[in-house]
Amino acid sequence: MTADRRAALFDMDGTLVDSTYLHAVTWWEAFRQAGHRVPTAAIHRTVGMGADHLIGHLLGPDRDREGDAAISAAHKTLFAEYWSRLAPLEGAAELLRACAGRGWTVVLASSAGGGELSALRAALDAEDALTAVTGADDVEASKPSPDLVEQALAQAGTEPARAVFVGDTVWDMKAGARAGVPCVGVLTGGYGRDELLDAGAQEVYEGPAALLARLESSLLK
Repeated sequence: MTADRRAALFDMDGTLVDSTYLHAVTWWEAFRQAGHRVPTAAIHRTVGMGADHLIGHLLGPDRDREGDAAISAAHKTLFAEYWSRLAPLEGAAELLRACAGRGWTVVLASSAGGGELSALRAALDAEDALTAVTGADDVEASKPSPDLVEQALAQAGTEPARAVFVGDTVWDMKAGARAGVPCVGVLTGGYGRDELLDAGAQEVYEGPAALLARLESSLLK
C-alpha cells in the first residue's frame, strides 16, 4: 500500500448512471414471470443490493431457492434491453475527471458484472479518469456486504481512512461503513437525505453535478 495515496471509490447504478428505476421495472417483470407479485416500490428499496441479497430480501427465507437463478437471469435479460439507452447523470464523468485531476485514485465499485458492467462503463464514457473497476464477478458477496468496497480499496492500494466511497443507496452507505470508508451520498437513486445519513453517509448532495460544484468543500477536496 502507498501511504499517501487517496482513493475515490464510486458506485455506478443510480450514482453515476441513471438506471435505478430501469432496474426496479425489470426486476418487477422478472418476479412477475416467475409467478411472484412484488410491488415496484418494495423493489426500489432494494436496488443497490446485488441479486445474491435482493431476491432473498424481497421473497424471504422460506422461498423456493431453486427459482432464484431463473429470476436473476430474467432480470439480466430484461435490463440488457436498455443497455444501448443508458445515460450518465449530469456531471458524472466530469466529477470523475475532477477527482483524478486532484490526485485521487478513481475506482468504480459496482454490483453489476459482465456485459452489464461494460454497458454502464460505455454509458459513463470516462475511462480516462479510471484507475480500476471492480464488479460483482470479482467478489463473493455484493452490497451491503463490504466485499466490493474492500476489493476496490485493494485495487487502489490504499487504506480505508484514505478513501471516500460515493453511492446513492443505503446499501452503499452500509457497505462503505462496514469497510471503514467515509461515505458520501447522492439523492439520484431515490433515497432521502436522512436515510442516507442514518445509514452512514457523512455528506449528501443532490447528485454528481452538485457534488462537483462543491468539491472544494467536500470530503473529496
